[in-house]
Amino acid sequence: MKIEASFITSAANASGLPADGLARIALVGRSNVGKSSLINALVRRTVARTSGAPGKTRLANVYLVARGHAPAMHVIDLPGYGFARGGTAGFAEIATAVLAPGVAALLLVDARHPGLESDRDAWTWLRRTVPRAAVVATKIDKLARGERIRAMRQLESVFEDSVLPVSAVTGEGLDELWKLIDSLVSRPHPSSSPSRPRRQPPSSPPAATARPRLEKTTGPTRARKARRRR
Repeated sequence: MKIEASFITSAANASGLPADGLARIALVGRSNVGKSSLINALVRRTVARTSGAPGKTRLANVYLVARGHAPAMHVIDLPGYGFARGGTAGFAEIATAVLAPGVAALLLVDARHPGLESDRDAWTWLRRTVPRAAVVATKIDKLARGERIRAMRQLESVFEDSVLPVSAVTGEGLDELWKLIDSLVSRPHPSSSPSRPRRQPPSSPPAATARPRLEKTTGPTRARKARRRR
């Protein structure tokens, strides 16, 4: 499937974000969790700059992505949290501006470090902030089979939700991730979806259909009644 992607802008606040009405999905995660690498793997080209130094991304980087015949969307790479020396004090301000009502979000966590307190706090915050979010475990290729099984069990236990394992190196889980993204950005916002009339339960259970009483009208029975009358 053809994928077109390009860098649009870097934003420090809401005024720097595109105002074209396209769907948005934001990538949230700790510094060096692999957000930029995952974007490049998803779009099959290098549009996001990656670095081995944590805290490299200081602004919200916005990418325009069009995949096949699906409507174009904005993929937003937020600054990482949890890096004390990187000066990520502006993360909360930028994240609050990006995660406006109607925006979907992916929480990226490192599969090698399940259950970090900062990741748990981020998930709690996301579930309060946005109506549509999911958890993705990156760098799953770094774990052996037994390790990944234990890590995934722990992740799903900690977040009390399903977690999708992916790898930007091997491509594992990327097709499933695209399906997840499509479902998140296409799902209507709860406040904008029309309310469905609630089906009222019946006030009483339906009356049972009475069975008709069968009369004995066989020949021998009529004959006995006739003899009694005589």
